[in-house]
Amino acid sequence: MNRNQFYLRYYGGSRGKFGHEFIEFVIKPNGHFMYINNSHYKNDTVIKRKGYLSATAIQAFKDMVKDSNILTEDDSKWPEPDYKGKQELEICMDGQHVSFTCCKLFSVSDCENSRDPDGLRALYYLAQDLKCLVFAIMSVHFKIKPI
Repeated sequence: MNRNQFYLRYYGGSRGKFGHEFIEFVIKPNGHFMYINNSHYKNDTVIKRKGYLSATAIQAFKDMVKDSNILTEDDSKWPEPDYKGKQELEICMDGQHVSFTCCKLFSVSDCENSRDPDGLRALYYLAQDLKCLVFAIMSVHFKIKPI
């Protein structure tokens, strides 16, 4: 992958009472954006959306990643995925490639009781920020009602 290219993939999911439920989004180097939300709550169906992001939107994602300092973290001390679920984050940026996997984090207090609270906190807050931006993009582009 070219040093200037950007790739990001986030997955957060679990298997439970309603089956395999998850959210996943991917930003590819060409700006292609894919969002999948699989929730079986009240028999919801899988929500899939695809599109392309502008250079400005991609830069916003890059800035979030840089500001989080997640590229310097190491997930070796993070809790392994368990019955509650898992989170995955993969990033290719500035010639670096990182891939993280850990248990599903429900709150910042889940980070405090780990062997690497600072690293998990960085992942937790970055995941929250990324999801907020993705949900904003989704609501602007896929829920607009014509005038």
